Amino acid sequence: MELQSFNQSYQHLINEYQLVESQLKFTGHPRECVKLASNSRTPILAIVEGKLVTYFDLHQQEGIAPYSDNCNAILVRAFSTEVNEQGKGYAKQALQLLPAYVQENFPHINEIVLAVNVANTAAQNLYKKCGFKDYGVRRQGPKGELIVMSFLF
Repeated sequence: MELQSFNQSYQHLINEYQLVESQLKFTGHPRECVKLASNSRTPILAIVEGKLVTYFDLHQQEGIAPYSDNCNAILVRAFSTEVNEQGKGYAKQALQLLPAYVQENFPHINEIVLAVNVANTAAQNLYKKCGFKDYGVRRQGPKGELIVMSFLF
C-alpha cells in the first residue's frame, strides 16, 4: 500500500470508489470531498495495486479548530474503505502508515486527531488498535455525537 495525495490523474479512481448507505451515514464520499481540497485540506488515497482502497482527508488550520487547540495538529476526516475492499485490513494498514506519512509531508505536526461517531464502534476499535487514544473529548457533529481521538508523536 502507498499513501498518495490526490491530483487529477487519480480522478478515475475516485469515480470508481463505491460506498453504501451504511457507510455514508458516518462519512463523506470522496467524489464530494476532493471538491473541498485546499491549501489546508489534502485528500489522501491509499492505493494497492493501482486500486483506491481507502480514502481520507488531512485537514489543518480551520479544520482542526473544532476538535483541538493544538495549532500543530492535523485532522483526519472522511475516512472510508471502498465497499468491495472491506475486511481485507486496508483501513488498518492505511492508519499504520499515516504517522510516517504525516511526519514526512507535514513535519511541523505533532498530533493526528480524528472524530468518530459514538455509534460507529467498529471504527472506534480500529482507531484504538492503531494507536489513537480517547482522552474524553466529545463534540456534536451533523450526524451525532463524536468521540475525539488523538495520536501523539
